[in-house]
Amino acid sequence: MLSIISLAMFAGVALAQSAQIGLPTAGQKLASGSKVTVQVQRPNSLTGSTEMAVAIGISSCASQACNPADEVMGSILYNGPFKPVYHETSRPPYQNFTVSLPSGFAPGNAQINVAHATLIGAGPFPFLEALNQTVVVL
Repeated sequence: MLSIISLAMFAGVALAQSAQIGLPTAGQKLASGSKVTVQVQRPNSLTGSTEMAVAIGISSCASQACNPADEVMGSILYNGPFKPVYHETSRPPYQNFTVSLPSGFAPGNAQINVAHATLIGAGPFPFLEALNQTVVVL
């Protein structure tokens, strides 16, 4: 019984640490070879954490349905530190990354993929999550 409670608490803490993709928005049209702003938001939580990094990639799903459960990053557009801060009081802390889409990227549906790594709690323990947002490449 104690292990079930511990597992539930661990899951709750992990969910509270989740990041979100603020930009681009779902279905947003992006031009192949253009610069794009990817905004990674990191809502506050009661549990302390230390940000480690994010990796941002793009993968084509023009010839098949986009799969939100797919953790393949595709072409890596950014890999490095993540330091979200408050910019507006109406939004959670975030960091904008200006990345360049590959020239000649296949037109059609694509996924912006983000891998987010952080250390959680007093231990601390590592937490890794994969996020994605479906966009349309022109």
